[in-house]
Amino acid sequence: MNTNALNPRILQPGDIDPNWRWDKHIPAFGHTAVDFERRVDHDRLRRYRLSRTKDALKKSNCGSLLTFDVNNIRYISGTKIGEWERDKMCRFALLCGDDEPYVWDFGSAAVHHREYCDWLDPDRMRAGVVGMRGTIPPSFGLMKRYAEEIASLIKKAGMADMPVGVDYAETAMFFALQEAGLNVVDGQQIMLSAREIKNIDEIQLLNQAASMVDGVYDMIWHELRPGIRENDIVAMSNKLLYEMGSDDVEAINAISGERCNPHPHNFTDRLFRPGDQAFFDILQSYQGYRTCYYRTFNIGRATPAQNDAYIRCREWLDNAIALIKPGVTTDVVAKAFPKCEEFGFPDELSAFGLQFGHGLGLALHERPIISRAVSLDNPMEIQTGMVFALETYCPATDGYSAARIEEEVVVTDTGCKVISLFPAEDLPIANRY
Repeated sequence: MNTNALNPRILQPGDIDPNWRWDKHIPAFGHTAVDFERRVDHDRLRRYRLSRTKDALKKSNCGSLLTFDVNNIRYISGTKIGEWERDKMCRFALLCGDDEPYVWDFGSAAVHHREYCDWLDPDRMRAGVVGMRGTIPPSFGLMKRYAEEIASLIKKAGMADMPVGVDYAETAMFFALQEAGLNVVDGQQIMLSAREIKNIDEIQLLNQAASMVDGVYDMIWHELRPGIRENDIVAMSNKLLYEMGSDDVEAINAISGERCNPHPHNFTDRLFRPGDQAFFDILQSYQGYRTCYYRTFNIGRATPAQNDAYIRCREWLDNAIALIKPGVTTDVVAKAFPKCEEFGFPDELSAFGLQFGHGLGLALHERPIISRAVSLDNPMEIQTGMVFALETYCPATDGYSAARIEEEVVVTDTGCKVISLFPAEDLPIANRY
């Protein structure tokens, strides 16, 4: 019998697959399910995520978790109603102890879930809405109604005497929960703890998402030339990503020429010019799993100052990657990054996010966070199964150019594997003159 990493019978709750061969290549399968390969096992994925959440809840001082963050709702319940939901604050879910979750969903979405989400108890899929960012005022009474319903369900589960972890909510909803007799505490840290370690299904989805960005960078490398604008690249990248199966293009940074230093984290209608240094960040998701993946190019030619900036940026990144292995703490990795003064910033908070590491998953920023601003005094241990991005930035001595490189890594039992594969060892020159 084949008991490799893709066999769902060998996965234990709370664990990544112990038989995954880290010396083998991480697969990046196609978008469809087939009968001749075991690809992403969504039932296993949902079981794993719920078991991780229940385990994290047991290890906390809370008896229940109430989530409004759509990433946490998806992680717990496997439900999603598209990117429309992301900033609406219109859905919520409740997990009490070792019980199955309740999900309150937007109108007819609850009816849809009862019909199609057969891994959930249909009696626990309910229609409900609270404030929708205040557009439904507290005086209307929905917050009071649902706070009391939530309190009743927590009491029924025998958890009324324990704190309730809440990830985030509208301020008025916090008050309503307290008025219903609940002791509300920070639940986001519990959820982030649950989401730290990815199983093989999550790793495959993250790898598939990265493979899509590989293709986008190949397109960008061919398209970069004078007469093309930053926003043209953003438009072409969006189109290609959605054609490849992206479910959300969260943002694309496109930054060139004199806009490179300082880094503005956006894009404009600026035309690319011969000799420009330009860098891009592709933030998108495949089945919810996100990318953060920078690459730098020069257009036509590069100066010695631009080459030097790229070489230093690459060196800083490689030094950090070389340190990644289980048991290493994030302060050790952060010390491999240059100090803020070395690249022109007055303090580490002003330079925050330029020499940086952050977890990837259903959210763009998960654990671990690696930064001189936070990690030196608040280190955390790197563990097998974590997936995160490491990014560096180096301004050029010409005063306006800069290089920006980012690699996504999966922590293995002996080190890490890079899954962002568009070539970046040397400065790529697009349409060389």
